[in-house]
Amino acid sequence: MTSAPLPDAGSNWVDRHAPEGLKPWLKLGRFDRPIGIWLLLIPGWQGIALALAQHRKTPDLYDAWLVVGFALGACLMRAAGCAFNDIVDRDIDAKVARTAMRPIPSGRISVKQASAFVVGCSLISLMILLTLNLTAILLGVASLALVAAYPFMKRITWWPQVWLGLTFNWGVLMGYAAAIYLALAATGSGYPGGWPAGPENLTWPSAPLWTVSAMAEGWFIEASPDVFLAALLLYLGAVFWTLGYDTIYALQDIEDDAMVGVKSSARRLGQNVRRGVGAFYAVAVALAGVAGLAAGLGPLFWLGLAAFSAHLGGQVVRLAGSRQTGKARPSDREPCQIDPALALRLFRSNRDAGFILLFAIILGAVSWPL
Repeated sequence: MTSAPLPDAGSNWVDRHAPEGLKPWLKLGRFDRPIGIWLLLIPGWQGIALALAQHRKTPDLYDAWLVVGFALGACLMRAAGCAFNDIVDRDIDAKVARTAMRPIPSGRISVKQASAFVVGCSLISLMILLTLNLTAILLGVASLALVAAYPFMKRITWWPQVWLGLTFNWGVLMGYAAAIYLALAATGSGYPGGWPAGPENLTWPSAPLWTVSAMAEGWFIEASPDVFLAALLLYLGAVFWTLGYDTIYALQDIEDDAMVGVKSSARRLGQNVRRGVGAFYAVAVALAGVAGLAAGLGPLFWLGLAAFSAHLGGQVVRLAGSRQTGKARPSDREPCQIDPALALRLFRSNRDAGFILLFAIILGAVSWPL
């Protein structure tokens, strides 16, 4: 049985180059649609960058591992999360045109096989997680509750996109926590009077991370509210960013969702989708800006933030220009009719938006004048 391209996958390497026997597994993990990996990964990289930029720390070998480790973890956990979501939603997916040919509803992969896939990806991810410090490990474990609950949100609330935002952007907190210990140690700012052992003795891999975490207890209790404020603000801003772009994504399925009883922010907003997405993006930009202030980032951050704001604003403008309806004055309660292809393009463009904000944070470490 030949695996046909899925409706929203477009041209992709899985359908072009992967062996036929592997295609259902790669599609189960959404490797034919890497945009989800980017949207899960970029917030983690932003958290790492924020910790380094806030304390003006030059990246070292451990920071390079964080970048690579978070990339591997994002690929694996996104695959596990999508497979788990497909297990839970298999009956709904079978009734929706865009998802009916996914591996589980189409019968190419059984529920038992998909469950084994979830376990395998999760175990490999756990091995990566255990290379981080204790705070990051605990945050990683806590994220499982968000992942497990997400597939059920569309059944109980009109705002499952909020839960997706809480889940997908958890990497901001994890990345920040993973990088902040050694960033504080390198600058001596996290321990009154400096680190007794000296920063040179606390760089990875010369000292185990659990040693660094143990030595950090003194400053962590005293400084944690100030240290983590910027990361928390960036995380909350990212939640609103996701609420905006996933509302756009949900426009593709708005008619099928109504037919099968699935709730979404796109259905809830109706003809007010454009205003809603614009408001979500405005809050996202504002919170990212306050995070930059809290972290003391330099002037170049604000140039990058302006570019981030312009990118999101451009999405809203294009969304407004594409509205389709058969009535001159549609009711606010009616669903917003948007070209699905445009909705998908706007959604995918948020990879670039995420990178713009990432580079803005990195540039924020540059002092002014040069």
